[in-house]
Amino acid sequence: MNSLLHVPAVLGGAIVLTLVAGKLTDLLLRRAGARHPETPLWNMLRRCRTAVRVLLFAAVLRAVYRQIAWQPLQEHEAAVGRTLTLVLIGASAWCVVLVASAVVESSYARYALGTRDPSRVRRVRTQVTLIMRIVTAVVAVVAAAAMLLTFPGLRAVGTSLLASAGIIGIVAGVAAQSTLGNLFAGFQIAFGDMVRIGDTVVVAGEWGVVEEITLTFLAVRTWDERRITMPVSYFTGRPFENWSRGGIQMTGTVFLHCDHTTPVPLMREKLREILDGCEAWDGRGWDLAVTDTTPSAIVVRAIVTAKDADDLWTARCAVREQLVAWLAEKHPYALPRVSTSAAAVPSECADGVSKRAPGSDA
Repeated sequence: MNSLLHVPAVLGGAIVLTLVAGKLTDLLLRRAGARHPETPLWNMLRRCRTAVRVLLFAAVLRAVYRQIAWQPLQEHEAAVGRTLTLVLIGASAWCVVLVASAVVESSYARYALGTRDPSRVRRVRTQVTLIMRIVTAVVAVVAAAAMLLTFPGLRAVGTSLLASAGIIGIVAGVAAQSTLGNLFAGFQIAFGDMVRIGDTVVVAGEWGVVEEITLTFLAVRTWDERRITMPVSYFTGRPFENWSRGGIQMTGTVFLHCDHTTPVPLMREKLREILDGCEAWDGRGWDLAVTDTTPSAIVVRAIVTAKDADDLWTARCAVREQLVAWLAEKHPYALPRVSTSAAAVPSECADGVSKRAPGSDA
């Protein structure tokens, strides 16, 4: 009976100790966050409390389970010890990932609050995302290796694998050439500042915003809410348009085909009136000029500016729509026309006889 009571006593003591230690840790982090509100690290670290409790519980049981005088437990002492060790390794890896995530995210949050340049913020955000993925992958691999090494039968396998590491590395490199290429391309994108999360890009004729970047693929959200998923190696081996590169401010054009009799000065004044009432126009610049002429029409180009690609699209649509409506209402003759009637005959040729020039022979 004493041995049976010993088991719940040890388990209860471990649970109480774990809850008390976790509560104290959470209280200390909460007080630190209240004293330093400018640093979000302490509040972010509170997300680790569940992982810390699991880690403490596994550590306490791992330390005292051999002291429990219970025959079934003593008969399976090795299996119980290995199980607790595996839980301890997994909880430790979980804590490391959460702590690293809290540190990286708090650093990014402080940088974002202190930086006014959106392009730099997006660049750091892209790097932070990829760094966390790398840290998570490394910690997972190390934890898995540590778990495998707890089994005695796998140690010999590990020794033989290390002895043939050269051959295995060559075979793996050839077999995973595409995957490794995407992996290194992900590093190049993250730290080469080629494309960032939130950038407006044109890829394969599709316009969209970079929504997600991983070590192997990149997702672009198009204007009609579709998702284009492409390998990151595409962006390192082929040309693409990045409208956010060097700043998100943009200049756009609107082309209109008009008649030769179009009142261009009045059209220029109307453009300025339209832009003054357009919220998408950032006021940096505008212009209207005749850039080309054909036998049937002239090409009028209007230039507008905006703070980003979305506002530029809105401004261009507003200018195109309102200019066409103004021409149709006030100057309908300025709209392009297709002549379908015969040309007017000069009066001197109306009777079919042309006049001779002075001094010509009779």
